[in-house]
Amino acid sequence: MARPVTIFTGQWADLTFETVCQKMSSFGYDGLEICTWGDHLDAGRAASDPSYAANRKEILAKYDLGCWAISSHLPGQCVASLYDGRYDGFIPPEHRGSQEKMRAWAAEEVKNAARAARNMGVKVVTGFVGSPIWNYWYSFPQTPAGQIDRAFREVVELWGPILDVFDECGVRFALEVHPTEIAFDYYSSERLLKEFDYRPAFGFNFDPSHLLWQGVSPALFLRDFRDRIYHVHMKDAAVVLDGRSGILGSHIEFGDGKRGWNFRSLGHGQVNFEEIIRELNAMDYQGPLSVEWEDSGMEREFGAAEACAFVRKADFSPSSVAFDEALKK
Repeated sequence: MARPVTIFTGQWADLTFETVCQKMSSFGYDGLEICTWGDHLDAGRAASDPSYAANRKEILAKYDLGCWAISSHLPGQCVASLYDGRYDGFIPPEHRGSQEKMRAWAAEEVKNAARAARNMGVKVVTGFVGSPIWNYWYSFPQTPAGQIDRAFREVVELWGPILDVFDECGVRFALEVHPTEIAFDYYSSERLLKEFDYRPAFGFNFDPSHLLWQGVSPALFLRDFRDRIYHVHMKDAAVVLDGRSGILGSHIEFGDGKRGWNFRSLGHGQVNFEEIIRELNAMDYQGPLSVEWEDSGMEREFGAAEACAFVRKADFSPSSVAFDEALKK
């Protein structure tokens, strides 16, 4: 069972969609996880204009690429977060300046991502959901009783109408469990599923890198949430605590060696990908393995090509027989 090897295009949004297709095809990828920003995919146009969606598919086909997921990470983050000026990097000018305008724009964008996915024959949209309480992750000043409960309910209320559109389109939403999301580790993810009453339209985009540095076992996350893994990112990270650096990063930019951890190109960090593949085999996951390439210390084209080869080598099929079956005979 050779799972498709794809790459998330968000880190390549400075290039045109066709340029990215040409490069990734030459690197050996089977397809793309297409971001809905830059020139790569306009979710609104793909939702309403069949010819535009067809054009994206034609460009993919020209380079023998497929698409198993599209990304709505940036607008998704704005759906349930509290507005501040940092979000203006994502939001069109006419929707900036207030939380109400930000959230209204973001909700419609994610709905359009579901419609775009349907028009492109894609069954999964990956992304973020945001959080109105991320700044409360440490309980000082003390968090008032019930505030966390209300925040989870708020996220469900904001996302309920969005997921209704996903249901109408026959598409599933896969949250990337990640700091700044209301579900950022094992137990917050478990709680969010419960708050959504285990709604089938909502599951996870598994990314081991965000779990590793928090001390959460990626393999156990897969095992326990196996029925909710709708998409898989292949991404590495390394924790390097030297006695000065801290796990929270010290407000130091990614790539700086003084940080306590950094993302790394695949195979250059500490994620145990063999254990991940074994868990994916056990749960019969047959979707794509999507490289999310982030490594400030490596030239990205070299890294993307090397990462594709790494995933192909790391992936293996489960056995169809017990190794000791012959001994029984």
